[in-house]
Amino acid sequence: MHVLFPTGRQSEAALRSALDGTDAFTYSVVPTGEIASFLSPGILSRLLSENHYDLVVVSGMCTAEFAEVEQSSGVPVRKGTRHAADMRLCIPLIVSGSLSATVPADSLLSDVRAREAAERLAEMEDSAEASFVLRGVKFGGTSRIKIIHEIMDAHRHPSLRKAVLAAAAGGADVVDLGFGFDASPEDVRRCFAEIADLDLPLSVDTVDPDLIEAALFRCDMIFSLTSETIPQLAKQISASGAAAVLIPKTTSLTDTIVLAEKFGLSKILADPLLQPPLSGMVSSLAGYLPEFGCPKVLGCVNVVEMVDADSPGMCALLAAAAEECGVAAVLVSEHSDKTQGTTQEMRRAVEMIALSRGRPYPKDVGKDVLILKEKRRRREPPLVYATISDVPAASDELDAYDPRGNFRIGVEDGMIVAVRGDHALRGTNWYDVFSAILAEDGVSLLDHAAYLGKELYKAELAIRFGRSFEQDGEF
Repeated sequence: MHVLFPTGRQSEAALRSALDGTDAFTYSVVPTGEIASFLSPGILSRLLSENHYDLVVVSGMCTAEFAEVEQSSGVPVRKGTRHAADMRLCIPLIVSGSLSATVPADSLLSDVRAREAAERLAEMEDSAEASFVLRGVKFGGTSRIKIIHEIMDAHRHPSLRKAVLAAAAGGADVVDLGFGFDASPEDVRRCFAEIADLDLPLSVDTVDPDLIEAALFRCDMIFSLTSETIPQLAKQISASGAAAVLIPKTTSLTDTIVLAEKFGLSKILADPLLQPPLSGMVSSLAGYLPEFGCPKVLGCVNVVEMVDADSPGMCALLAAAAEECGVAAVLVSEHSDKTQGTTQEMRRAVEMIALSRGRPYPKDVGKDVLILKEKRRRREPPLVYATISDVPAASDELDAYDPRGNFRIGVEDGMIVAVRGDHALRGTNWYDVFSAILAEDGVSLLDHAAYLGKELYKAELAIRFGRSFEQDGEF
């Protein structure tokens, strides 16, 4: 098979370097202009008329349509990677005939890696041995670390069912309902009855024996039993089939586990209680080292909530520590604004760690927790120009007010909303909303159009990264 790689002079060297040494096929690298993405159907037709090729791989940045070229020449035209230096990644897709005419190869590769990672995770979990199972979810043994999402003060939550469903959609394996000292047994029964039909493990989080008993009709896990409450509740818990999370109180955790086993509890998780940073975190981590004869829970809330740092990296480190310590489940919460999305971040983190088993470190496994930073920075060819001018500061007199009316832009329920008068436009990305504004002839000034594009894109970024949005404010 002979493959044509039309490219630009700026990226020719990077492309030749990326393809150097491949013997999977023969190829020709042909510069067609300064920039690879500017390739036109006419130029490609001329190249195909001059030599025989079995396949054309154009830059993934090309926006031109080559369907007619492919039809007239009979030669498939497919998209490679967006960046020439990454074209080596295309080689397996070229050999297998898996490149797309419309989707850049790096997007295909990303999808393939994600799909392969999901398949590996499913196979690993299906074959894993567990210490016990709750509603089809495996805990302990060789199974993946499970995510327990805590909803604090569940009896006072305005939309409990919606919150539980959101937690499950975000990757929670168990949803834990927490109840403060102001909760009553009737509050607990009401909350669990509201979500009793949902097919996922539910947990109750309280040390009050009356509240625990009130939850047992639907509860699959209890946070937290102590040596004081085990004698009172062990019989009812065993009869319900629920698992028990044990914590130390007046006796050591080891003695609490022995007591629980003496009273017939078999589905046990131990929680040595992780302390916040600078308040004993490192020494408390020692309690998670493989020592007890039962699986453990790592409560991450004290760490993620008590440090003013972005949660994704903290989740990755805590997931790695949990794996090294043989932890069966991690407890997370999204109680504060800064921890919104932590459940999804922790799910990705524990999946990354699970895929890294047998490796020296969790890297390049098909899952990551990168959000803003790049793993590998792109090296773009230098810009080419004859002259350059530094622009002066823009005048404060720039008019952003349009005679056709101005828009109030905001974010509601994960969507961009642009309001003018009594009418609102809503969409999931800035360009769709802006296009709708243009379709309604809603903007007449170029500076106002630029302003709208800026604010709408800010709103899209706010949704993507879970941040607040303020029109005319800094992102």
